Amino acid sequence: MLKQFTKVAATAALLATPLAAWAQDFTIRATANSNENDEDADGLVVFKNYVEAASNGRIAVEVFIGTQLCATGAECLEGVSEGSIDVYISTSGGAAGIFPYVQVLDLPYLMSSDRVAEAVLSGDFVRTLRDKALEDSDNTIRLMTIGNTGGWRNFANTERRVTTPDDMNGLKLRTVVADLPVQLVEAMGASATPIPWPELFTSLQTGVVEGTANGITDIMGMKFPDAGLQYLTLDGHSYMGALWWMNNENFMAMPEDLRRVVVDGFSALQQATFASPKRKSIEAYEAFVAGGGDIYVPSPEEKAAFAAAAEPVNAWFRENVDGGSDMLDALQAAVAEVEAEMAAAYESDLN
Repeated sequence: MLKQFTKVAATAALLATPLAAWAQDFTIRATANSNENDEDADGLVVFKNYVEAASNGRIAVEVFIGTQLCATGAECLEGVSEGSIDVYISTSGGAAGIFPYVQVLDLPYLMSSDRVAEAVLSGDFVRTLRDKALEDSDNTIRLMTIGNTGGWRNFANTERRVTTPDDMNGLKLRTVVADLPVQLVEAMGASATPIPWPELFTSLQTGVVEGTANGITDIMGMKFPDAGLQYLTLDGHSYMGALWWMNNENFMAMPEDLRRVVVDGFSALQQATFASPKRKSIEAYEAFVAGGGDIYVPSPEEKAAFAAAAEPVNAWFRENVDGGSDMLDALQAAVAEVEAEMAAAYESDLN
């Protein structure tokens, strides 16, 4: 249950305390298993500032960065379901054990740009995911918004420049411990090795794996070039979506005006996480090249070859993931609608 705060009786104590720290009716305990330099932390700073100010101090937001409250996706989502954690951010892989269909966000080459992805993730597709997650969690876990956590996934390796799927033949690539990324790596002709994130640096350094699929800010933040990672292909096969979950009972316990504040707070958080990777990636790319890294941007024809090689992954998702077929249809329809609107806008703007 949301925590009810006892009013402080002493007037002097009230006057000496900042507004956001008193007169609170509700407290939101929010956690991100990241670090203070991460996009997730940026989003929580914006969320906390907005919600506490816009609620006139009636809502306090306590932010926990790291693993103080929970350590894994399953553990954290259980905390959200039970109400011991109010807000938690997960990747799609981190939530796949409970909501397998959210892996639709990891399917390759479905969204072509930030503009497309941000429009799709600000629309009705998110409500479709929310309704499904509420149904499957017995109305305990509510999807509030989907932001970004690291830009786009790109293939990177220690061995050679990759310009086509053929160049990936035989490479040993790290994946997260989930079926979908394994399917993608194998569709490209590489060998997939699931490895936990904290072990990846040593695995690259020792040759246990020869590559990975990550965003540039994660690559530089973890100092993977020091482990030999020198080749980066900007194929942008998946947008690194960040799913922000909230305990539904705690959210619905608020009066409507405060629920509006929270919803608007998540909108501000989403915009912050959309922007943060774009800014941080500039310096990260510069540092990668300065350290001797090789960056390759595939031509449209080469990117089409990557997409063609990855097509079996969509079929696998439809056939093997519970709820996958319906969710893939919903995402493809949302993308098609956004792309049609963008095409019309381009025609107007360019003429």
